[in-house]
Amino acid sequence: MKEQSYRKLERVTNHSRYRAIYQQGMWRGSRYFTTIMCCNDRETKRLGITVTKKAGNAVRRNRIKRLVREFYRLNKSLFPVSHDVVVMAKRNMPLLTYQQAFRELTELLTRKANI
Repeated sequence: MKEQSYRKLERVTNHSRYRAIYQQGMWRGSRYFTTIMCCNDRETKRLGITVTKKAGNAVRRNRIKRLVREFYRLNKSLFPVSHDVVVMAKRNMPLLTYQQAFRELTELLTRKANI
């Protein structure tokens, strides 16, 4: 049975780590989300979520965070091992269903790097 939890070990919690990811990571964008991937020195994959007030009121921001956490929980295999991934919501995002968020995030994480 595969692990479907979102433990504290799988979270980016340190502000200085967020800054390092922003500076060193690889940025990819889509219509509603931006992802930033950066290697970490651990053997685990970690997720960070950033939703600013520009995305809407507290209810909308919390819904976006719940959607991203649920996507991570159910699709851990899409996230690279030993990487930190920060998912940022873009401003004025409409209320998305889980299926819409799933499609967009899956496309972002499986897209090849433009080198």
